[in-house]
Parts: sequence; C-alpha cells; structure tokens
Amino acid sequence: MKKEEIDQLITESLNKDEAEFYRSLDGDQGLFQMIRGMYKGKLAWITGVMTFVHTIITAIAFYTGYLLFTTDNIADMIQYGSIMFIALIFAAMIKLWTWMQMNRNSILQEIKRLEFQVAALMEKKE
Repeated sequence: MKKEEIDQLITESLNKDEAEFYRSLDGDQGLFQMIRGMYKGKLAWITGVMTFVHTIITAIAFYTGYLLFTTDNIADMIQYGSIMFIALIFAAMIKLWTWMQMNRNSILQEIKRLEFQVAALMEKKE
C-alpha cells in the first residue's frame, strides 16, 4: 500500500475531530515552518537564547573580520584573526545545534503520526 492509500484509509475511519488532528500531524513541513516550530514547546526559551547568542557571535565575527583587514600591525592581525576564527566556530556549532533540533522535532512529529496511524488502524480492525 502506498502512503496516500493508507492516509485515505485512516482519514475515512476517523471522525471529524480526529481527522483534523491527523491532518495537523502532516510531516511535510517547509524550512520556515520547521524554524517556527523550534520556538514552540518546552525548549523554546533555549532556542531564543541560542538565537540571541548566535547574533552576538556573528556580529563579533564580522567586526573582528573588518578589523583584521583594516589593520597594518601583524600582532593585531593575528589577534583579530584568532577571535574571528573562534567566533565562526562557535556560530557554526550553534547552527549545527539548531539543525539537530529541527531534525529532532521532525522525527518526533513523524513518530506521533505513526502512533496515531497504528491506533486508528487498530480501532478499525476491532
């Protein structure tokens, strides 16, 4: 059976409220919907903090990059380059955390969807 056939079978066996809930579990979200989804739930405050920290670190990286290319002193170049490199590494780590959170949310949503499908099929079988 194809996914569409299973979805149709489940939708037909549900009442109106259950069918609406089932449609809300749709796993085909776009990138912006997934990003918005990170700001909901138990970890929303951590996502807000990470966004704030990422913005500050990115600003530091750009500023030290500007200073790196506008200075003539070699010691300052090494200092600014090191700070910029560390800031970019931190920004990349925060970005990786963000993508892992989006992946986790997507997997959890699909697990909920599968649980609901199994429960609906079990009810229909009985």
